[in-house]
Amino acid sequence: MKLLFYSPVFAPRIGGIETIVYTISTGLAELKGADGKPEFEITFVTQTPAGEFDDATLPFRMVRNPSVGELRKLIGSADVLHIAQSALVPLFLGYLSGKPTVVEHHGFQHICPAGHLLQEPAEKPCPGHFLAGRYGECLRCCRTNSNWRTAFKKLITTWARRFLAPRIFANIMPTENLGTLVQLPNAVTIHHGIPLPDKRDVQSRSRSTCSPIRLLYQGRLVSTKGIGTLIEAAALLHKQKLRFELVVIGDGPERKALEMRTRQLGIGEFVQFAGYVSDAEMAAIVGEAGIVIVPSLAGEVFGLVVAENMARGIALVTSDVGAFVEVLGSAGKTFAVGDSRELADRLKELLENPQLICELGRQAQERAFECFGISKMVSEHAAVYRRALAAER
Repeated sequence: MKLLFYSPVFAPRIGGIETIVYTISTGLAELKGADGKPEFEITFVTQTPAGEFDDATLPFRMVRNPSVGELRKLIGSADVLHIAQSALVPLFLGYLSGKPTVVEHHGFQHICPAGHLLQEPAEKPCPGHFLAGRYGECLRCCRTNSNWRTAFKKLITTWARRFLAPRIFANIMPTENLGTLVQLPNAVTIHHGIPLPDKRDVQSRSRSTCSPIRLLYQGRLVSTKGIGTLIEAAALLHKQKLRFELVVIGDGPERKALEMRTRQLGIGEFVQFAGYVSDAEMAAIVGEAGIVIVPSLAGEVFGLVVAENMARGIALVTSDVGAFVEVLGSAGKTFAVGDSRELADRLKELLENPQLICELGRQAQERAFECFGISKMVSEHAAVYRRALAAER
């Protein structure tokens, strides 16, 4: 089968979308048919420049920055088209060509012109203005960080995606929660897959070093990730004289303001802003973590950081964003979005009960191994492509 994979972003860029599309495409390239030959002949198209990345190391053909005409020819020669992140140009070209098209949703572009379901500047979860036809609210939200022209463009492209999406073979959702939100036909839920460590090593680490003292945050330091909520919760824990250390991994435009806030709250000595760290440093820091906190306000369709730490056997406390609730299941604690007091209560419960931390870590690891393996994700994608080709024939 000739499979054309399109993603607007790819290596050498690093991010959640880039990681998932790389994992799926390389996994598909390894699948063999009944005759022992590769089942999928993959061409991967992206708008990301190669830079110093060596495309020859990839197990498929790479095409970077094609013109619209070149992209149309590539789509015409493919059996099935896979589009990541609802990219509009290949979506339209796929519609014109009549090729079986699969769209993998990595965001809310079909229901939110801003793409993150967060009302700006209030920074509150959006109640669904676009689907309710309240387009003026959408324009005001988009206008917060851009001009009116850009806001109108985002609204129009959302309408276009909404028109085209029902006319494709399958809309792949990483969670059932996202499928419920976007309300598109032909929806198929396929959870993201992550590299799973050796289970015996993870269990050993969890039993020997699970600690209620070190709390960990991983992510960009931007308002949508809810790091401010975590800082306020840490201050509440300090007032209750609970002992802990909070390590913040990541960087972003809010870092200086957050560092200042920790000093104002009198918890500067208990909070370490580590910035971006190397893989080796990350492994060391995570290895000493007792609890990972993921306090996002909105904009989450799956939660790779949740699944990855589940696989490590670490206890998690997350906001009750729908995607996190689905991924975590009963193997962790959740709190109301943006509620620092409820987050502090959840953390206090764990800090005062080290055995519960270890038990949640064990449950989280078991769920990760059951639900979020790479081979499971790849095989479920392959099944969708086979159905798409069979329907076309």
